[in-house]
Amino acid sequence: MSILIASGLIAVIYSNIKTITVVIDGKETKLTTFKNTLDKALAEDGIKVGPKDKIEPALKSKVVKNQTVNIKRAVNIKVAVDDKELNVLSSEDNVEAMLKAENIALGELDKLSIPKDTKLSEGMNLEVIRVETKELSETQALAFDTVVKNSSDLPNTYKKIVQDGAEGEKKTTFSVTYENGKEVLRKIVNEVISKKPTDKIVVLGTLPVLPVSRGGDAVPYTKVVKMRATAYSPTGGATSAYTASGRKAVRGSGEAYSTIAVDPSVIPYGTKVFVQGYGFAVAADTGSAIVGNTIDVFFNTKQEALNWAVKYVNVYILK
Repeated sequence: MSILIASGLIAVIYSNIKTITVVIDGKETKLTTFKNTLDKALAEDGIKVGPKDKIEPALKSKVVKNQTVNIKRAVNIKVAVDDKELNVLSSEDNVEAMLKAENIALGELDKLSIPKDTKLSEGMNLEVIRVETKELSETQALAFDTVVKNSSDLPNTYKKIVQDGAEGEKKTTFSVTYENGKEVLRKIVNEVISKKPTDKIVVLGTLPVLPVSRGGDAVPYTKVVKMRATAYSPTGGATSAYTASGRKAVRGSGEAYSTIAVDPSVIPYGTKVFVQGYGFAVAADTGSAIVGNTIDVFFNTKQEALNWAVKYVNVYILK
């Protein structure tokens, strides 16, 4: 009778013993237990399951003979996001799944410091880079040009601003990209000139001017000719002389015009000139000896004419 009881007890014990396989992060171990639930069986063997660890089947499920239990340990990860550094404990498979589990949403343009399919590992560092784009507009001043217009009718001492310059305006629209609030890229998407600049216009004279002034004003000339200059005066005791056209010859003083004789084919009658060493004069007389680049300057007295004698001078043809 006792043998039968013992045999029965052995059968009961044997039927209650369960052997299971526990795989922790890929490491396999065998576990024999009398416990009915998985949590008690693991606790009996000193296997703790953290709140973020993953276990399959569920911790509270019944122990089944020869079953395989998979445990995936959570790892510590540092996540920098939105100006904060989070210490995250996660047993998800990869970065993307971890962010979803932690309710860290990614915008359409946001970036990660490592690929989202990277498997989680202990001590991993991850940065979530918030990316946004904005359109910004700037108004810029447009410089005006200075246009110089040369005038051959004015002396080279003449300079006048006939139109003031004015700056224009240009509106530029940029697409600006920010990463974590810092600008990293700026592209021009549109440019509009809202106001054209106005040129500054300056008129400059180009005519050369005499080294002396007349009435305080610069005297322009069109050309200068080297000429042989003789002198004449009233003859036969006369106190005055007359030109070939019957006009009275004069010797002007200061800035007044004196009379000179010219070859009209070289210097036409009525032409105003400045004779070096003599002064301002007008071509109003001629003579048989006055041919080509020769002039005859008038003096009131014979002695003045003799003092002049013959000279080679610059003759400036006035404008």
